[in-house]
Formats: sequence, structure tokens, C-alpha cells
Amino acid sequence: MSPSSGTSSSPGADARVPPAVVPPSAVAAATVRLRAAGCVFAEEEAALLAEAAASGGGDGLAALDRLVARRGAGHPLEHVVGWAEFAGLRIAVGPGVFVPRRRTEFLLALARDLLARAPGPVPVAVDLCCGSGAAAAALAASGRRAEVHAADIDPVAAGWARRNLAGVGEVHEGDLYAALPAALRGRVAVLVANVPYVPTADLPLLPAEARTHEPRVALDGGDDGLAVLRRVAAEAGRWLAPGGTLLVETTGRQARTAREVLAAAGLTPALHHDEERAATVLTGTRPA
Repeated sequence: MSPSSGTSSSPGADARVPPAVVPPSAVAAATVRLRAAGCVFAEEEAALLAEAAASGGGDGLAALDRLVARRGAGHPLEHVVGWAEFAGLRIAVGPGVFVPRRRTEFLLALARDLLARAPGPVPVAVDLCCGSGAAAAALAASGRRAEVHAADIDPVAAGWARRNLAGVGEVHEGDLYAALPAALRGRVAVLVANVPYVPTADLPLLPAEARTHEPRVALDGGDDGLAVLRRVAAEAGRWLAPGGTLLVETTGRQARTAREVLAAAGLTPALHHDEERAATVLTGTRPA
């Protein structure tokens, strides 16, 4: 996250709520508290928390104290400040929603490229298991005019997605494809499905922030981590347009089996890896 990334507040909002004053001494004190709580990037986090405290107007010192207390107690930084940086956007997030990961920007880069090359004047893009709707929002902002849809089974996630996709995409609540309008069948050019892929037995090994503050439905991928992927792949061919592509995030140890799952569903699989982001993405294309 970066204080200067994403969109800025509107001048009108600034005029209504003057920023609070947070002196450097308070930021320094916050840094000490965060470092004592085990935050590795305490100085950077203190600056972000001070920005969030100042943006609300009122008593900036009291606001900063509350934010530092939440972060020190283990709440995800993004939940505390109210946004996550993703693909150049500030995505609104908060308690109860999965925080978009920076490694997923690799999946998004592949999806953007596919969307740019999709035939037709207004191709359809869908973000299944959308969480906060980060991928859908980034696709809507990609520069290619598209019909963007997002869906999640979690009503809390759907609420955050509606906030992030207001005016640029439609959000649907329900279980995978059952949430989508039937009119999209056979028309989807780009199908992003950042499915949960952590094996159930590995959930206790996740960082405490994820285990405690993110919904289990966004993390638990079943016995081998591929339960939801199997369901997505099984029906993908009915929703993808000819030549359309499904994109999912996976891990190196799951990649071979995941590739077999896509092939068994009639899709042409391809594996992509980004060393810098430590990200592995599997694509499956419906034959044209």
C-alpha cells in the first residue's frame, strides 16, 4: 500500500471535512507502538494510519490512537485504513472481506490482455468468487469497453463489491454460476475465478490476520484445495464464448492436478508463472 496510490478524495469532500492534524511526533510514537506489536514495516504503516486518521477530520490524535490499537491487535492493515492497493486502484475493504493480494495482479494482467484482444465491440468479463470485486474493478478500468459482472456467495463480500463497482459493473450474490444472469451463457470472453485454494488441513498454517479476520469461505479449498476449482471448471464451457478463457490462481504443487481438471472439462489449459510476484496462474480456453 502507498499513501499516494489510487484515487484521491474529491475537492468537495475536502471542503466539507477539513483534514485533522496529526503531528510528526504522534506518527513517531505510533511507529514505536507498531514495532513493539511486531509490525515489520512499522514506519510505513504508521504513515498510512496517520493519513487515515487525518482524512476523517475531527480529533486526529484520538483517531490515530484507535487505528494503531486495532493494527496492534492483529487486524489487517487494509481493514484498518479501509482500502487495499490493487492494480493502481484503491479498493475499498473492511472487516469480514478478503483482502486482494498483490500476487493476484499477475492474474489480472493476463486477464486484461485477453480482454483487450477479445472480439466484438463490448465483450463480457466475469469475476467469480469476487470478494471485494478488485479484479472486476481493475478490468472495468482497463481501457477496453466491456460488460463487467462480479459474483460472490458471501453477502458481506457482495456488499463491498457493489461499492467498488458502482457505475462500472453489476454485482450478483449467489453460488458461482447460479448467481449470474442466464443471458450471459456462452458469451463470457474473460472469466476470472480467484477460487479459494488452501487445503482445509493447511488453514491453521495461514497468517493470523487471514485466519482470524478473513472469511473462511474465501480461503478453504477443500481436502486438496481444488474443490471449488473443480466446480468452476465443470461448467465453464457452458458460460465461456467460443475462444473465451477461464483464469484461476493456484500453487506450484497443485498446478499439475489443476491442469488436468481444466483439460477434463474440455478446456485447453496453459500454465503461467511470475517469479517476481511468486504467482502461478492457470488458464483454460474454450475451443473456438
